[in-house]
Amino acid sequence: MSFPMQLRADDLSDSFVSGDEDNGGLVISNKNMNEINGNWLSSSSNSISEARLKAKAKRRLRKNSSRDSGRGDSLSDNGDVVRGTTAAPTSPKSKLLDRKSRLGKGRGLPKKGGAGGKGVWGRSGEVYEPVVVDEKDPNYDEAQENCVYETVVPPLDERHFEKTVTPIVQEYFEHGDTNEVAEQLAELNLGSMRSAVPSLAVSLALEAKASHRELTSRLLADLYGSVLSHSDMEKSFDKLLQELPDLVLDTPGAPQLVGQFIARAVSDQILSKSYIDGYKGKVDCEYVRVTLDRAAVLLKMSMGGLRIDNQWGAGGGQRPVIQLIKEMNLLLKEYILSGDSKEAERCLRDLEVPHFHHEFVYEAVVMVLESKGEKTFKMVLQLLKCLSLSSIITVDQMRRGYKRIYMDIAEINIDVPRAYFILEQFVDKSFNMGIIDMKLRDLCPCRGRKRFVSEGDGSVVKLESC
Repeated sequence: MSFPMQLRADDLSDSFVSGDEDNGGLVISNKNMNEINGNWLSSSSNSISEARLKAKAKRRLRKNSSRDSGRGDSLSDNGDVVRGTTAAPTSPKSKLLDRKSRLGKGRGLPKKGGAGGKGVWGRSGEVYEPVVVDEKDPNYDEAQENCVYETVVPPLDERHFEKTVTPIVQEYFEHGDTNEVAEQLAELNLGSMRSAVPSLAVSLALEAKASHRELTSRLLADLYGSVLSHSDMEKSFDKLLQELPDLVLDTPGAPQLVGQFIARAVSDQILSKSYIDGYKGKVDCEYVRVTLDRAAVLLKMSMGGLRIDNQWGAGGGQRPVIQLIKEMNLLLKEYILSGDSKEAERCLRDLEVPHFHHEFVYEAVVMVLESKGEKTFKMVLQLLKCLSLSSIITVDQMRRGYKRIYMDIAEINIDVPRAYFILEQFVDKSFNMGIIDMKLRDLCPCRGRKRFVSEGDGSVVKLESC
């Protein structure tokens, strides 16, 4: 069965005309059945399609509400779509929860007034007023108002004491500032380990240089009274005397050195004069006896004019240049008399002035130029050869010493007429022994020689430089 009549979608409306139609003897009721594009639909399916159209219109309105700003479609009270209305669309979110600006741009201010960020309470430099405690607060505790909060440093125990104080003393050997050491020790809670500071410093100085021992004596004198007391000093030196058998294993000369520390401490009034007398008749250890005898001898010599405060000497660059030159001259004279090159090496190393070894080379060559015999010539060559092989005097210091001689040879020649001739021989021997290189040898200056020309020149003397 076919139906020639078809309905268009535009002819549909919310309500249909009811009635009976005669179509070839067939009566069809439009109350329950509707035809769309040749398909018969029931009233229930018609209501579903209408609901879908309304939902689609609502979704379109929600999507375009923020962009259209009042323009577009809206729904009437009965749910129909009304086109071209000027009603403002409703936002799906509340205006209170919307953080975006209604004008499309913000105020240009930084977040939290420039004090934003995780864990930040406010702007830098902002001063907060004291918080007033509310007595009606359920968490209020009356005992907290009188509390004083302080940083508590736990006392050092014996296990951590050496690890903490040793770097401080070793750093002091480099800068020599006793005030800095006092400040660092004041920050530590030494407690019962306070008396162990002098013994630790002295034990480290025993294995160091003479200049470090002098610095240690100054450190003990400066710490006395401010950081260390008289009883701390006595306990510390008592501990040193008890540990002498162990100290001798690392430093064979420990008894004599500790004796010098005790004598210096008594001279600086760190220890009492009766400290040594308190051990008389109570000493069984041989090392302790040697230490106390050494201290007693030095104190007796101080009464005769010996300065104990200068027994270690000033080390390295702390000494005046004039004093270093005198000590180098004494070292060379002692070597010429004894001929012991090993002792000369040790004495030069103990001066602790590797940057000033060019002065030693200069003084040694000047001594050769001023000498009259071959003994000094050969012995100085041998000494410079030993010092060069052991790298005590570096190549740079050796070169600087020879260049200084080259520059001053004209003045030296005024007092030593044969200075040029001796210098040439000495430089050649130095090159042959490997003390200097060929380039430094070729820089050696030569004296202008005088020669008489033929009689036809009228016996005129001409100067010719070689």
